[in-house]
Amino acid sequence: MSGVNADTAIQVEGEINGSSDDHTGTGAVRSNDKPASSLKRYEWSAFLYILPAFLVLGIFHIYPVFNAIYISLNKGPINKFTFIGIDNYVRALGSSEFWSSLGTTFTYSLMTLPFAMAFGLFFAYLLYQRIRGKAFFRTVFFLPYVISTVGSATVWSWIFNPSSGLANQLLKLFGLQPLRWLIEPAGIFQILNRQYQLNFPEWLHGPSVALIAIAIFTVWQTMGYDIVIFLAGLTNIPREIYEAARIDGANGVQLFRYITLPLLAPTTFFVLVISIINSLQSFNQIYAMNSASAQVLGGPLHTTNTLTVYMFDQLYTKSNFGYASTIAVLLSVLIMVLTLFNFRFFGDRTEQE
Repeated sequence: MSGVNADTAIQVEGEINGSSDDHTGTGAVRSNDKPASSLKRYEWSAFLYILPAFLVLGIFHIYPVFNAIYISLNKGPINKFTFIGIDNYVRALGSSEFWSSLGTTFTYSLMTLPFAMAFGLFFAYLLYQRIRGKAFFRTVFFLPYVISTVGSATVWSWIFNPSSGLANQLLKLFGLQPLRWLIEPAGIFQILNRQYQLNFPEWLHGPSVALIAIAIFTVWQTMGYDIVIFLAGLTNIPREIYEAARIDGANGVQLFRYITLPLLAPTTFFVLVISIINSLQSFNQIYAMNSASAQVLGGPLHTTNTLTVYMFDQLYTKSNFGYASTIAVLLSVLIMVLTLFNFRFFGDRTEQE
């Protein structure tokens, strides 16, 4: 019996040692050989699934960027380019028309972006409340964003008509003098000094009335997008937080200040970045409003001549392909710098909140 027990113990011990070797020694190498090759094969097959996306990005996004940079280093017609290096960049940075267009672009962005975001957040917060016809009002507010810009510009050009437009009718209703709106090159402060004898400094002209009219149209058209995004952010805020705050005695202003705004910070940051990019790239609204009011490209006395309009004029009117590409590259660099700035200074704060 003792011999049998000894033999059994030796056999069990051998099995245990063999199994441990499989886990720690040669067995581990042997067991990992096949999964490693399988993993490698699966990785390459995964690339086949994302290859169409890479092709689309490469053909329609990455290649045009490098092609635009190449064209900006040349001059002449497309089929007979002449390499001139950075001469187009030197010309652009030394051109007063380029800097004037850049100033108009920033002015236009400052007139559209804050108001579109503020109105978007205001109406989104109203639609977030328990009101009747919520779906109807959401559709009404979003409709201008999906309507054709050309069609909308035609309607708004009639609203800003100097003789019979609705805008001047409203001004007369409040006892104010009518304006020429889309055909007025004078600055708004000049108009106020002239019509109401206000004491604004002579050097303070302000944006042209034509640019203000286009900005009003742009805010009306783009506000619906901001409303939808803010609504999506508001729906992610649990209503239990509002109910708990009301139990503690918080009023509506305190709810908005201490609950809605902090929890909506990531959505606000997203809307801010997208709005900055869209406002700097804005072209359709300006071009359509100028065309609908029978104005030349760039508006009266070029007071609505933003960088995109300036680039369009150089490309399609004057056929300066290299110089137009240079403006496009500089605008892209500007947008990239502002976007990185926003992510650096506002993105970190948003994550902390």
